[in-house]
Amino acid sequence: MIGLDTNVLVRLLVRDDAKQAVAAQALLETRCSPEEPGFINSIVLCELFWVLETAYEYERRDIAKAIGTLLRVSGLTIERADAVWAALKEYQEAGTDFADGLLSRINIEAGCEYTMTFDRAATKSAGFRLIDSR
Repeated sequence: MIGLDTNVLVRLLVRDDAKQAVAAQALLETRCSPEEPGFINSIVLCELFWVLETAYEYERRDIAKAIGTLLRVSGLTIERADAVWAALKEYQEAGTDFADGLLSRINIEAGCEYTMTFDRAATKSAGFRLIDSR
């Protein structure tokens, strides 16, 4: 198994650098299979969301579609895929931040009752509680 960095996925999805896009596609086609998958960890997914939203100004629906596609590729293994699917669903349906949703899901999987935060926006994601700082 090989790990894939955020920039490989960006080139693959955005195709803003022709040579790197071809190299990324070739890497997936020649090195990533169900028997020997490419690995995408949670940090890479959070970075990917951030890059697509901020640097490339992708629409939420386009980001969700791209991530959904990655989740379905048989030659890729996504770390905590169930948590990613749940965070992606919340991102699409409730308009929450993907990273907050994933963070919450990972903490719940680890046995946390909820996640404490000062970030009011994060409390839109299930599993967060706001710290009263008045």
